Amino acid sequence: MHARAYRGAQGQTECAKCHMEHNGQNFALTRLDRSQFDHQAQTGFALEGKHRAQKCESCHNAGKIAAGARDEIKIKNLNRTFLGLRRECTACHQDQHKGQLGADCTRCHSPAGWSPASGFNHSRTRFSLTGQHQTLACQKCHTPAPGEKIGAFKAIAVAGCQSCHNDPHKGGFQEAFAEHRARAACENCHNTGGWKNNHPGSGFDHSATKFALAGKHAAQACSACHKGSDFHRPIAHARCMDCHKDQHAGQFAARAAGADCAACHSESGFKPTRFDRAAHSGSAFPLEGRHAEAKCEQCHKPEGAATVYKTGKLVCSACHADKHGGQFGGAPYNNRCELCHTVAGFRPDTFSIDRHATTQFPLAGKHIAVACRDCHKPLDESRQFHFASKSCNSCHTDPHQTKLACETCHTVREFKPAGAYDHSAAGFPLEGGHAKATCVQCHRPAPSTGAVAAKAPVFANTSKQCSACHAAKDAHGGQFESGTRREECSFCHVTARWSGADFEHDRARFALDVAHRRVACEKCHKLQKEVSGKTVRVYRGTASECVQCH
Repeated sequence: MHARAYRGAQGQTECAKCHMEHNGQNFALTRLDRSQFDHQAQTGFALEGKHRAQKCESCHNAGKIAAGARDEIKIKNLNRTFLGLRRECTACHQDQHKGQLGADCTRCHSPAGWSPASGFNHSRTRFSLTGQHQTLACQKCHTPAPGEKIGAFKAIAVAGCQSCHNDPHKGGFQEAFAEHRARAACENCHNTGGWKNNHPGSGFDHSATKFALAGKHAAQACSACHKGSDFHRPIAHARCMDCHKDQHAGQFAARAAGADCAACHSESGFKPTRFDRAAHSGSAFPLEGRHAEAKCEQCHKPEGAATVYKTGKLVCSACHADKHGGQFGGAPYNNRCELCHTVAGFRPDTFSIDRHATTQFPLAGKHIAVACRDCHKPLDESRQFHFASKSCNSCHTDPHQTKLACETCHTVREFKPAGAYDHSAAGFPLEGGHAKATCVQCHRPAPSTGAVAAKAPVFANTSKQCSACHAAKDAHGGQFESGTRREECSFCHVTARWSGADFEHDRARFALDVAHRRVACEKCHKLQKEVSGKTVRVYRGTASECVQCH
């Protein structure tokens, strides 16, 4: 082996450059080069982990040399030798466990470092580490015995969780399960994942108590009900509100099914509620027709705990806008939609022809077959149902341009033929040939306007003068017209017939005496002329002197 220095037996000078020593005259000398020395090849002890960073003197010193090897080393200063070291860890390191775990440190530790003990597997012991036990420092469980500084690793008694943990329940479960001690074990409710995890544990049967846990109750931590983990204290549980606050602020206090939460909710959760559409039928407002299709939030506006369920809205107008603009606000309807509509839909309504008979305008004749919208026209966002007047011209345009009511001539059964009309009421009795005339012969239709053809006769402002109707067929060729003045036909003719036999000649400028009365008109009125292609006898201007005829 190498040494730091050597002086010969005869007092040779120190060989500082080679750092050699020899063990007898036949011992082979070896040059020491620290930078290239292969500790594994030369000594059989590989330097690994933290050993690699150590100085040689950290291990090769007098304190590390075993007593039995000291006599074999010839050099007197043992701090200057590399001989005499053992390979066991305890040759250099103090046994921190004081022999509890044996002398072979490499079973648990490695040259990489004292901690962690990578070679130690706690699962090979009687107590496998799981959950939060895995993160605990060893000394948390392996605490030193009184008066000792080294933790105890051997003969540790593990008789359940309470070997290390205090009972925070103050014996409450020992008393509750006095006859079944196994049920009182901590692991029935807790696990190594954490004190507050998995409550209650799979091994604890809460149904053995007076309150079986179901739904969301099963997921609650024990402390949520058992305040301060005091399991001695009795907990009221007959009603949900013994633990839960009434989220509905007493809205269901007077409900027949009771105000307790269980009437509508279950342990599975606050939502969805068990109060369905079928249950709604037991309320003051059963859901029928279109109401059965409505979502809860359409009537009960969602506002969390402030949501109103007992709305008192039992009439249509409480939820639905008045589509008729207040037309039915007064008696006898008073905005009661159900008098005309049903929950099946806004249309069709139930207002029948029989119901219409109870109004101020019973439907009869042709009105029965008329569609409602033909009379009840759009009015803003609704239709007009109330009318200021019930006369015909409220709906019908007067085609005759007269102020007379339609019912004077017509009936609701049909427009044509018109009923009998007393023409004398108009100041023009129909006599003679007029009695046989049709209305349109005197009352002509108004001129057509655009695409509207004239059909109905116009009665308003009809002239009572003969010429108004007969001027177009003036048989006298205009001889009785003078300027803007026209002599009326009635001056010579009567309505009974056109013939001039009834003409009173005495009204003319030439009165007829007895002899002249028997003379035919054409004997004196001999002159004829052509007017517009017609031969017309001339009466006006006939001579009145005797010599003209005799």
